[in-house]
Amino acid sequence: MSRHDPPPEPPVPSRGQHLANISHDGRIWDVFLEFEQDPPPDRDHYRAQLCFSPSDLNDGETPTRTTFIIVERTYEDAVRRARSLEERQLLGLLRSTLPD
Repeated sequence: MSRHDPPPEPPVPSRGQHLANISHDGRIWDVFLEFEQDPPPDRDHYRAQLCFSPSDLNDGETPTRTTFIIVERTYEDAVRRARSLEERQLLGLLRSTLPD
């Protein structure tokens, strides 16, 4: 990289839809909804997981994710279900993904 090159862009924590910001253990966490990338063609529902990324993501640190916990017949229903989660529920899900 030369002196005239712009600095590299920071990695995007998630390509999912941003749902919320929550505070836990002195950090602010972005919460994203990520849909299954390649569902089988015969599947008649949408599956999604939550991705939690601290706003101050450190080098070597990666976002943490739930398993696929949102399962709905339509994309819109899945987004609606995820948006209906309360902060206390999001905090519990975040805690469940963090190492002990």
